[in-house]
Amino acid sequence: MAAVHVPLWAVCVLRVALATVYFQEEFLDGERWRNRWVQSTNDSQFGHFRLSSGKFYGHKEKDKGLQTTQNGRFYAISARFKPFSNKGKTLVIQYTVKHEQKMDCGGGYIKVFPADVDQKNLSGKSQYYIMFGPDICGFDIKKVHVILHFKNQYHSNKKPIRCKVDGFTHLYTLILRPDLTYEVKIDGQAIESGSIEYDWNLTSLKKMEKSLAESKDWEQDEEDKPQDWEKHFLDASANKPSDWNSELDGDWQAPMLQKPPYQDGLKPEGIDKDVWLHQKMKNTNYLTEYDLSEFENIGAIGLELWQVRSGTIFDNFLITDSEEYAENFGKATWGETKGPEREMDDIQAKEEVKKAHEEDEKELLMGNFDGKESNFKRFHRRNEL
Repeated sequence: MAAVHVPLWAVCVLRVALATVYFQEEFLDGERWRNRWVQSTNDSQFGHFRLSSGKFYGHKEKDKGLQTTQNGRFYAISARFKPFSNKGKTLVIQYTVKHEQKMDCGGGYIKVFPADVDQKNLSGKSQYYIMFGPDICGFDIKKVHVILHFKNQYHSNKKPIRCKVDGFTHLYTLILRPDLTYEVKIDGQAIESGSIEYDWNLTSLKKMEKSLAESKDWEQDEEDKPQDWEKHFLDASANKPSDWNSELDGDWQAPMLQKPPYQDGLKPEGIDKDVWLHQKMKNTNYLTEYDLSEFENIGAIGLELWQVRSGTIFDNFLITDSEEYAENFGKATWGETKGPEREMDDIQAKEEVKKAHEEDEKELLMGNFDGKESNFKRFHRRNEL
């Protein structure tokens, strides 16, 4: 039988068609978004969201998203979907965020929660699986968070990933693969990638196959396992990351290290029972032992963050198992409106400059210019914030 040659485009279409979309939100049905999203009432001072495309946009309707509306507030809102496990599958999380207020200090990240999260009481203390997206505060913090919840602890990525700091809409994509690799994209371009195990400093959680030492305090003729033997102990050398915010990221805990199985008869002298030496052996099986990127009960996505100055717009949320689908979705949403958005902003900026010049000339003719800062300078200083 002759070989059948399938066009590459047909293969790509088939792969996208087989994609599983767990959650997708574009806010294209007006105020009915309120039927899908739950505003937390945990704190009466939580800020509120509205649907808006902002002061400038590429498409007035397509660019509408959830916008923060009150300065100096915490925000907490979430949407639920059918629970799923990403075991053995790629997990792609994607959304757009726009800081048109020129963010000075505040979060622009999202959180993915277990299905049993209490939406009405959502707060900074609510357990989450994944926290992903930009965080900006002053000159020091301009980073993309990628925090994973694993073995009852939150682990932050070691590699610094710089976020976008301008006032335009940007597309953020996180890809977690079953082979324990990951990729972070901004505006469709790969910014960082690597090993989940090593880039989250999870190597201490590897399976330990063989011990070389046990406690010096045990007698040589002792046959039973000591009563004070514990399977895990705190990593005393671990330090809390300098930019860890307990209010936003949750309480930080030092990672737990796993002691090797107790082996009777292996009792070298001179080693304290809380200090352990292990033989460095190549272990090809430990990667499947800990499932570093698997989450069994994913069921909600939300915004739980703080902002000094409001105005951020969140849109085009997507959770899927297909990198191709996410790429195409990004092109069909952000890709179609990014150009017109910048054009509209450029037109508005030119109009504001012209208006500022006209007001300065009017002030000068009226003799009211002495001791005043020009409107032109005020306009530019505002846009530098």
